[in-house]
Amino acid sequence: MPLRLPPDLMVSVSGIRGRVGDPLTPELVCGAAAAFGAFLLREGAEGPVVVGRDSRTSGPMLRAAAVAGFQSVGLDVVDVGIVPTPTVLMAVRHHGAAGGVAVTASHNPAEWNALKLVTAEGMFLDADASLRFRTYLRDEDPPRAAWDALGTLTRDDAAIDRHLDAILALPVLDVEAVRSARLSVALDCVRGAGGLIVPRLLEALGCEVAAIHTEADGRFPRDPEPTAASLAELGELVRESGAVVGLAVDPDVDRLSLVDESGAAVGEDLTLALAADVVLRRRPGPVVTNLSTSRVVADVAAEHDVSLVRAPVGEINVARRMQAENAVVGGEGNGGVILPMLHHTRDAPVAVALILQHLVDVGSALSGAVGRWPSYSIVKRKVDFDRSALEAAYRALAEDFDADADDHTDGLRLA
Repeated sequence: MPLRLPPDLMVSVSGIRGRVGDPLTPELVCGAAAAFGAFLLREGAEGPVVVGRDSRTSGPMLRAAAVAGFQSVGLDVVDVGIVPTPTVLMAVRHHGAAGGVAVTASHNPAEWNALKLVTAEGMFLDADASLRFRTYLRDEDPPRAAWDALGTLTRDDAAIDRHLDAILALPVLDVEAVRSARLSVALDCVRGAGGLIVPRLLEALGCEVAAIHTEADGRFPRDPEPTAASLAELGELVRESGAVVGLAVDPDVDRLSLVDESGAAVGEDLTLALAADVVLRRRPGPVVTNLSTSRVVADVAAEHDVSLVRAPVGEINVARRMQAENAVVGGEGNGGVILPMLHHTRDAPVAVALILQHLVDVGSALSGAVGRWPSYSIVKRKVDFDRSALEAAYRALAEDFDADADDHTDGLRLA
């Protein structure tokens, strides 16, 4: 019998997400992992599957359920433990895996958890693959392995080490120059997986670090989304420690937000702008970002005389467009940086290294670095609405603003 999905469970291109206990139970996670494993096999994938998780208190339970589901359809499992989501995706490629799962609800509150589904490419499912999987999940009963064909479980404790080594070997970083600068940095890891990697990266880059919330126990002390409103404590730490920059990551370490030396949070899209500037100084080429990013990234691209391409919102949409455009850097205006010379996924530790490189390049604290570009306003607000009224609203907005061009690729963008 196919898995019965509760109506309030969120199943989308982003994976399977819900509140722990109702509707997201270990039984449901086990069934969903079995279905995803069987789906990968039907798609022709080979090799083990990789499972990793963030630090949420529900993580051990749901990780065990996912492992059992994969084993039940005959897939061997490699467990990489508590790691950043980008580390999971790197591990999939390292192990030549059929795919993988990151057990994480990213920036959502602690009562949520999710399965982020990964393909053999070390990327999340795109819209086509997600539709095929959701159809399989709805209609198919995964074939279970016999007692003597069940999957095995092995542990990989070196995934973070490999991730760090790969970052420090990036050709766009001058590691010795950053080390010599002895930058003073403040850090907030929100008690997520970042505490297991970002302090080590900063130490390797010679930084003097004042850190809070590096315990990876999942008991988030603030809103886990690293927006300006949630970074007051980091701002205070920056002022007290005399740091030139404050760094805040989300629980699964794919987004980075910044605080300047005065303790003020800077716009989320400036993370990508600063990172792109570092890359383009060394490797000029196309830049890709999503349609909800402000013009500052376009300003950086124009400064380097390279093209900027916009993709629909969603990490995989940006990543696929980056592949198509052969982009050298990209990401989203929420603090997510994608560096394809490493992999096609948002990676906060990579963003940290690039931000520090930028400060060394320009020889200033963060406010001086971001002050080179105009300051744009961007308001992100979630509202309930009648979707049937959208097209009329779009037409009215286009008429009211008398824009030179309007883009309907993803919502409405006026220029």
